[in-house]
Amino acid sequence: MASSHSSSPVPQSNSSDAFFKKEMDATKCFRPVQSLPDVCPKEPTGNVSDPSNLCDSPSLVVDQHRWTIYHSKVNLPAALNDPRLAKRESDFFTKTWGVDFVDTEVTPSFYLPQITKEHFALYQQEITPREKVHERCKNICTPKDTFDRTLLHTHDKSRTDLEQVPKIFMKPDFALEDSLTFNAVLPWSHFSTAGGKGNRDAASSKLLQEKLSHYLDIVEVNIAHQISLRSEAFFHAMTSQHEMQDYLRKTSQAVKLLREKISKIDKVMCEGSLRVLRLSLTRNNCIKVYNKLKLMATVHQTQPTVQLLLSTSEFVGALDLIATTQEVLQQELQGIHSFRHLGSQLCELEKLIDKMMIAEFSTYAHNDLNRPLEDDCQILEEERLVSLVFGLLKQRKLNFYEIYGDEMIITAKNIIKQCVVNTVSQIEEIDTEVVVKLADQMRMMNFPQWFDLLKSIFSKFTIFLKRIKATLNTIHSVVFLVLDKNQKTRDLEDTLQKNSAKDSTVDTEVAYLTHEGLFISDAFSEGDLPPVAADTTSQRNTSPNSEPCSSDSVSEPECTTDSSSSKEHTSSSVTPGGVEMMISDDMKLTDLELVRLANNIQELLYNASDICHDRSVKFLMARAKDGFLEKLNSNEFVALSRLMEGFILDTEQICGRKSMSLRGALQSQANRFVNRFHEERKTKLSLLLDNERWKQAEVPAEFQDLVDSVSDGRISLPEKKPAATEERKPTEFLIVEGQKYATVGTVLLLIRIILEYCQCVDNIPSITTDMLTRLSDLLKYFNSRSCQLVLGAGALQVVGLKTITTKNLALSSRCLQLIVHYIPIIRAHFEARLQPKQFSMLRHFDHIMKDYHDHIAEISAKLVAIMDSLFDKLLSKYEVKAPVPSACFRNICKQMAKMHEAIYDLLPEEQTQMLFLRINASYKLHLKRQLAHLNVVNDGGPLNGLVTSDVAFYTGNLQALKGLKNLDLNMAEIWEQKR
Repeated sequence: MASSHSSSPVPQSNSSDAFFKKEMDATKCFRPVQSLPDVCPKEPTGNVSDPSNLCDSPSLVVDQHRWTIYHSKVNLPAALNDPRLAKRESDFFTKTWGVDFVDTEVTPSFYLPQITKEHFALYQQEITPREKVHERCKNICTPKDTFDRTLLHTHDKSRTDLEQVPKIFMKPDFALEDSLTFNAVLPWSHFSTAGGKGNRDAASSKLLQEKLSHYLDIVEVNIAHQISLRSEAFFHAMTSQHEMQDYLRKTSQAVKLLREKISKIDKVMCEGSLRVLRLSLTRNNCIKVYNKLKLMATVHQTQPTVQLLLSTSEFVGALDLIATTQEVLQQELQGIHSFRHLGSQLCELEKLIDKMMIAEFSTYAHNDLNRPLEDDCQILEEERLVSLVFGLLKQRKLNFYEIYGDEMIITAKNIIKQCVVNTVSQIEEIDTEVVVKLADQMRMMNFPQWFDLLKSIFSKFTIFLKRIKATLNTIHSVVFLVLDKNQKTRDLEDTLQKNSAKDSTVDTEVAYLTHEGLFISDAFSEGDLPPVAADTTSQRNTSPNSEPCSSDSVSEPECTTDSSSSKEHTSSSVTPGGVEMMISDDMKLTDLELVRLANNIQELLYNASDICHDRSVKFLMARAKDGFLEKLNSNEFVALSRLMEGFILDTEQICGRKSMSLRGALQSQANRFVNRFHEERKTKLSLLLDNERWKQAEVPAEFQDLVDSVSDGRISLPEKKPAATEERKPTEFLIVEGQKYATVGTVLLLIRIILEYCQCVDNIPSITTDMLTRLSDLLKYFNSRSCQLVLGAGALQVVGLKTITTKNLALSSRCLQLIVHYIPIIRAHFEARLQPKQFSMLRHFDHIMKDYHDHIAEISAKLVAIMDSLFDKLLSKYEVKAPVPSACFRNICKQMAKMHEAIYDLLPEEQTQMLFLRINASYKLHLKRQLAHLNVVNDGGPLNGLVTSDVAFYTGNLQALKGLKNLDLNMAEIWEQKR
């Protein structure tokens, strides 16, 4: 049966692995498990009607009616390639399409380029080297032998046979113990439970047995074929095995001889030397045990030594000793039964030290801040402070500054309380038995007493802040020393890593304190230490309490230990106060934590400034409850403002940051002061205006001095000089930069009030904007009120004037001009004290200037209107007749003279001339209208002569007035122009 089937061999050699690799891949060749195919493909197994039980291999019965290429009879290539025809192409095409179809010339396309050999030149240059390499490889690699070609030829046939074997048998994990595999191989197992079907089951079993036998034959044939292909190699391997056995026999004899020689050499030359080495190793081990016992004795004295250090407040030394001991216990003495409880005891002791340090720091803060403030600002016990800070940093108690902050708040309260008590005790008018509360006692003080109290509080707060700054600077420097030490440690580690390439190891010394305060060294060699570590060791050994090492210490190199504690070292640093401290490397604080702590300490200094300002604000508000501060006069409030501004600047200079609480309270009080200041002066101005009779007032010498100081650029109230003032007499006019101003008493006082506003701005810069708006309001009030009283004739009812004369109007105009003269000066004064973003407020002065100019123009228009009504009344009755000059013109000249007499001494000459030009224009208008009414024309007749005589009289009288001689009257305009 095996001989009747040809099968391709299963490849095993290396030459065929690549060829069959894809076919043997289990993941790709595996198919879902189906019913095994029949031995004979034409005979189905199992249920014949089930298509799934049929074989998938080709069947002659099924495929005999399927069409193949062999069924084709004639095709186009066969017709075209008929060898019997000499001109088959011509015969074929001309038969159908005619003779002209063949041998016709095809014109080249215009859209296709002409391809020449030059187009392929670049390609040939690139491909020529590759072609040469390919030819060289073909010559080196010989073609495959006949065996490989035969193997390849026979593989297809063998593969077809092997495909009949189900893939489940080819799986590497094939095992019949697996139930799924068993059911797949033996599909008839499910029939065994059905009764009465024994014959059918027997037939199925027999058919299955034949199928498996068929698979076995296929496999055996393939194996036999493979063996036949490898027979030559097999017999060659057998021959090589006999030769190998002979070679191994000779090698065994040589090895035996060599072992005998080595054994003799070992007895003669090695046993003694190895014994010496073993003894030396034993000695070294004994030394290590001795050192370990010494270390245990030192550790045993840790607790008494810690108690001794705590009794002298050496917290840092105690913590260093505990940390060193803990590290030794965990590394070098780990597992020692006698020290099993020492670690927990040291932890409890460390917690106790934490509480002691916090209590000690709280006590230090209380003592430091509650010292008498009359002392200087030196730091209290700087060594103690630095030691405490180092200890707290070592224990990561980074919130210790909060204790100092709480103490600051309490001390600030006590400072104010103590100052009030001391001041009240010195004032006899205050009975402390009747008035119990300190706030009530403080409110009973007058301003000088309270001002001195506030000055004392500010001075003590200044000393208080300087003292806090000095203490916090020391703490700050300690934090930065640790931060700098961390940076140096990192640099040293980088250096050691670079030197590790040279196989140089650095071991520093470990020191342990005994209960007598002695250092016990483990005798590390200092020869290889870096400069930093060597300096550290020398500093530690030269400490005040250090003594030479014990006589029983071992100084040999074998005494060294490899614990990490031996790598710990300390460095010496000096604080700004000159205190030298030892910084150990076991402060495991990151740079971020240290920087955050430094920022918090700096923020604590800012908080100290805020605390002082807040307490000062509460003290200020307690005194201001009864309106005391609002009742202060200008000098008192200016003194208070300067004192507070000075304290604010001092605190800003000390702490480096602005605190807004006291500044805000000062601003609030300043606003109230400004309101009261403005209301008082506005009320005063209102009373002055209501009592003003608008008559020219004499100018006292002090007002002239005031005006002169403003002209010199000093916008402030001059100091009073009583003796000099009494000798000088008042003047009739106020001289301002060479010009004479006739004023009323109200305007003189208004100028003084304006200067008070300006001086208040100089004394209290924070109220500049408020003062600007208040001063603008005051100037607007004066303008509007004076307009009501003069132009609006309100003075008739308020003061009781009989009438508003032209002299009143001219005097009012001149007063307004004086104020207008000072508005630009006031504007420049405020502009110099405003911020650039506040310059928009200066527009108030521009509006005021416009209002004043409008008011002056209205007064001028009023004077012209008075004369205009007079001209209308007199000239309407004018008749051209003798005598000349007429009564009408004499009356007009008389009124003009009165007008000139009233205003000439009050207004400047230029303004007088301009005013009379306007009056003359009004006069000419009315005269022209009357002449037109009377039909008098410029014809040289008698009527014209009479009018000319009257006009000449008018012109002569008007130009005869003082200051009007050169006035151009242009009287020709009274006549109608001839058309």
